[in-house]
Amino acid sequence: MTAQEAQWLNHIIAAEELHVLFQPIVDANQQAIYGYEALIRGPKTSPLHSPLRLFDVATQAGLLVELDLLCRRLAIRRFAELDLPGLLFLNVMPLTIVERDFREGLTLSFIQESGLPPERVVIELTEHVPIHDYDLMRQAVDHYRDMGFQVALDDLGAGHSSLRHWSELRPDFVKLDRHFISGIDQEPAKREFLRSILDVARSLDCLLIAEGVETAAEHLCLWELDRGLALLQGFYFARPSPQPPMQLNTLLPATTQLKGPAGRTAHSILRPIESVPASCLVPALAERFREDPKLRCVAVVEERVPVAVVRRNAFLTLFANQYGHALYAKRRVLDIADPKMIVADAELSLEALSQQLTDSRDIEQEDFVIVGGDGHYLGMGNIVDLLREITAIQVRQARHANPLTGLPGNILINETLAAYLSEERGFAAAYVDLDNFKAFNDAYGYARGDHVIISLSRLLQAQVESAGGFIGHIGGDDFMMLLPLEHWQNVCEQILHSFEVLAPGFYEESDRLQGGISIESRQGGVTFFPFVSVSIAVKPITDPAPCKALDIAAQLSELKHQAKKIVGNSLFVERRGCCTGEVQ
Repeated sequence: MTAQEAQWLNHIIAAEELHVLFQPIVDANQQAIYGYEALIRGPKTSPLHSPLRLFDVATQAGLLVELDLLCRRLAIRRFAELDLPGLLFLNVMPLTIVERDFREGLTLSFIQESGLPPERVVIELTEHVPIHDYDLMRQAVDHYRDMGFQVALDDLGAGHSSLRHWSELRPDFVKLDRHFISGIDQEPAKREFLRSILDVARSLDCLLIAEGVETAAEHLCLWELDRGLALLQGFYFARPSPQPPMQLNTLLPATTQLKGPAGRTAHSILRPIESVPASCLVPALAERFREDPKLRCVAVVEERVPVAVVRRNAFLTLFANQYGHALYAKRRVLDIADPKMIVADAELSLEALSQQLTDSRDIEQEDFVIVGGDGHYLGMGNIVDLLREITAIQVRQARHANPLTGLPGNILINETLAAYLSEERGFAAAYVDLDNFKAFNDAYGYARGDHVIISLSRLLQAQVESAGGFIGHIGGDDFMMLLPLEHWQNVCEQILHSFEVLAPGFYEESDRLQGGISIESRQGGVTFFPFVSVSIAVKPITDPAPCKALDIAAQLSELKHQAKKIVGNSLFVERRGCCTGEVQ
């Protein structure tokens, strides 16, 4: 620490001359910003502009606690002023919370001044020094939780005994150090490590946040690796900024919706089992169970809304002793019913229903209640029926899937296109094809060519399904997309941008430096082929009524040739009716 640095530090603290930046944390499943991490920078003209140097000098000067509290107060105030959505992740030094804030409740007073509820603040423990007294730290963490805060552990794998911190403090969030994310698409060992960490996080009921996502390839790899890793942060989404975005500008991969040929939902496995009113007496229900040995579970309703369930096995144990009948003869069913139950909307997709059941750890899952959009009782569902239906869909999809990518093949593409047309609402149909792909195959071989096709299929799947669309593999390097009218342009632009980033990585270093490959013909001439690129031909269909699936497929095939005339990654849009109109 120099004298100049010490002088600057005293000035910064006295004048509160710090700049607060925010970087979004995104939720890939919800397609939304989950929260923001507050980051601090010193004055640009000072030697303490870098936060690392700023806090190092504060530590040497014995002013770490004062600086940390100032950063915290300024970040909370600025977050409230900007009215940012989601959670505020607030970096806090462990030393600070055990030395002063634990005693004085300063963070709580800061957020009370700003008007923020404590539930929207996450205390992110930043590890610059080791923790020596875990008992005291646990007390401090419990103290924060009692006030309503959540707790995060920063930079797992980068500091002092961070795995022990996780075990001892049991945080609500753990942020994985960027070292394990950087280049994860190229390093299998990092992917295996992350799978193990995800298993630990689930067992501890903790959410994992991947920091340092900087490239499209890393983003896609994390999405492919495990759908449980939904929270992401990094330059790929947004850089730290004093005025951060309040909504996503990039479509993210979402949890894939299982789309069977008939769009299967919870309604397809509904059993219309008669419910009982809350006023029903126990003996009446006992008689019903006796008369129907196959009846496993009954819903209890009040004004048509389910409020509890009665499960056969639990109900019959009430009468296991000789006094059971006398004890419950005049009791209402609601008095002995279980209010813990799974309630599913009839329009919920089967995969989403399966995920809901998986996430409901503390509730018996064999039987669940199915309701309409108004919350009124419709019937019961059973997990065996759900598994049977999902299995049947998966078997059929596998039978008609493309063997290379696993995406739906031509039969399912035609069926889905016909289904879209029958719904009589607009959509956009798009044909996707690779340019210069034959030259790549000739130069590198079919195995490398298959790798390009698989990479493209994953990119398409990530972007299309995030928009609620459909993606199919026609064959070779040809794909079909069906997209909502309001999202097709953004999806296509994201695909073109992402593939442009990915393409150079398919080539050897020498070819990458010259921007493509040179191939000698049989006649001895040499032709240069640039990097493989993507051509997308799009046909928005605002009125599906007069259209036929075969006509659309034929027109898209023609449009593809127009798109391929454009050099590089290209988008060709035709705006017309099903068979006539003008080209744009």
